[in-house]
Amino acid sequence: MSNVKIYPVILSGGSGTRLWPLSRAAYPKQFLPLVSEQTMLQETVARVGSWPEMQAPLVVCGNEHRFMIAEQMREIGVRPMGIMLEPQGRNTAPAVAAAALHLQRLDPEAVMLVLPADHVITDVLAFHEAVRRALVSVQQGALATFGIEPTQPETGYGYILRGDVHGTDTGNYLVERFVEKPDLATATGFLKQGGYYWNSGMFLFKARDYLAELEAHRPLIGAAVKEAVSKAYSDLDFCRLDDAAFAASPSESIDYAVMENTSRAVVVPASIGWSDVGSWSALHEVLPADAEGNVVRGDVHLNQVKNTLVRAESRMVAVLGVEDLVVVETDDVVLVANREKVQEVKAFVEKLKNTERTEHVHHKRVFRPWGSYESVDSGERFQVKRIIVKPGEKLSLQMHYHRAEHWVVVSGSALVTRGEEVTLLSENESIYLPIGVTHRLENPGKLPLHLIEVQSGSYLGEDDIVRFDDVYKRA
Repeated sequence: MSNVKIYPVILSGGSGTRLWPLSRAAYPKQFLPLVSEQTMLQETVARVGSWPEMQAPLVVCGNEHRFMIAEQMREIGVRPMGIMLEPQGRNTAPAVAAAALHLQRLDPEAVMLVLPADHVITDVLAFHEAVRRALVSVQQGALATFGIEPTQPETGYGYILRGDVHGTDTGNYLVERFVEKPDLATATGFLKQGGYYWNSGMFLFKARDYLAELEAHRPLIGAAVKEAVSKAYSDLDFCRLDDAAFAASPSESIDYAVMENTSRAVVVPASIGWSDVGSWSALHEVLPADAEGNVVRGDVHLNQVKNTLVRAESRMVAVLGVEDLVVVETDDVVLVANREKVQEVKAFVEKLKNTERTEHVHHKRVFRPWGSYESVDSGERFQVKRIIVKPGEKLSLQMHYHRAEHWVVVSGSALVTRGEEVTLLSENESIYLPIGVTHRLENPGKLPLHLIEVQSGSYLGEDDIVRFDDVYKRA
């Protein structure tokens, strides 16, 4: 395998609604440190980073997450091959097709390792070995999927039934069929019968083979994505696919579009400590528990509690005399759920989307490419925010029609443009920005800038921003 180049393609387009309120649309679970000090995206990249055959990763994501991905790659010292932006989510088949077309231009023999950004794999050495076994079949023209050897009759996963052995001494099998998520009785029968694996959603294949099968079975997807890639353009360090062409692609998963239709599908059995962390109960299972089966994180105090997950993000949480619960606290939401009902979190989030509330979209702390802001207090005609600007970064040159602002520097230094004036502010200094005045905030220092912003006016929405210049090229 030493002469083969493998290109990791990291799919980071999910919203992780089942892990609400920690995971939200603007900051989904792949960007969160759920099982270690690293985020799930960082762990996914790290597990292929020290492997000689592996090339730099190509990340495919939505436009709204581009700066978070760039920052998290910078934090772990990884320079990705590229960050490809989907104009809108069209599921995994078009996303992987765009990556395949890009890689085929670079390397006609490119082998793609397609990995979701938000999975847990605890046995990395076994994962590497599974990829090596998959490569043997891929070199013979197969499209390989990784089947997780089941440990229990799980109803939250799809299944793969293996067929005949593929090749000689590979340990891989032809795919007999894919099975939708079963009920408990059916899943129990699968385990008794044997030959069934959980469908992991991870794949290894040559870019050209995937594109050939896509063309054969879903030509509309192939044509739309080909046009989107041919019209793609660079924006800062990002690759933007053509909006109209990509939107014309049907929305479909790899499994439905290709793997269930091709005669070249091979399943690679893998026992690698895998979980897609698709719910709070799944997270409970992959984290170390105490003697009573409890998993805790943060300032948590328990008394007579069993088999419960408690996560405190911003304050002390005390739990007394309960069993089999999930308790998740953030600075604006508290979730309490029976462990058997956590799959219903997704339905609850869908209900939130139909209201005027925003807790399904944002945390109180909202991340921007220049740093972050957090609402501290608000009322009629006023709002107070805490703003953090990273060293060397700047906000857009902007103005507001409906609000004035006071800025007070708490720590660091602020270079403020106000109309024609440019002023350098230090700790405990402030400046007033009247309605309608063009202004910009910049951190010229080497330390983060912490600032308090007091807004006052008739309308304080985030859409009351007119941008004249922006280094991040936002509208």
